[in-house]
Amino acid sequence: MKVLSMIQPWASLFVLGEIKYETRSWRTRYRGPLAIHASLRTDKAACRDEPVFSVLAKHGYTETKLPTGVILATCRLVNCYRVTGNSGDSAVLEEGQEVKGNDYLFGDYRVDHFAWEVEDMTLLPEFIPAKGQLGLWEYPILS
Repeated sequence: MKVLSMIQPWASLFVLGEIKYETRSWRTRYRGPLAIHASLRTDKAACRDEPVFSVLAKHGYTETKLPTGVILATCRLVNCYRVTGNSGDSAVLEEGQEVKGNDYLFGDYRVDHFAWEVEDMTLLPEFIPAKGQLGLWEYPILS
């Protein structure tokens, strides 16, 4: 199965459904099953800032209590949209979708970046320890 590594707290916010899109500087043509991996790195400053702090707290997480170095969930990657506009408090994707609120605050919506859309996010009953990699990588046991 293809896997995408993400830094915390963004990985947990994504798998918990607090973020609709995962933003990247690169496009992928891949569509299909995808696992989400939480890297060993945590952006502790982001965890302390609002609204991230409150959203994490709602789920029982803090900057020191986030899973790292594990595969958290599986989903299905269904689209990859180019960001075509950014007003400073919202963004527009290539098919006209507007991104605002926490979705906007929790992503990197620079023009010409990409918003990855997933469906069917499912938390794993037990997280799987794994070493992450850059880009999309394979984890054979989830195939």
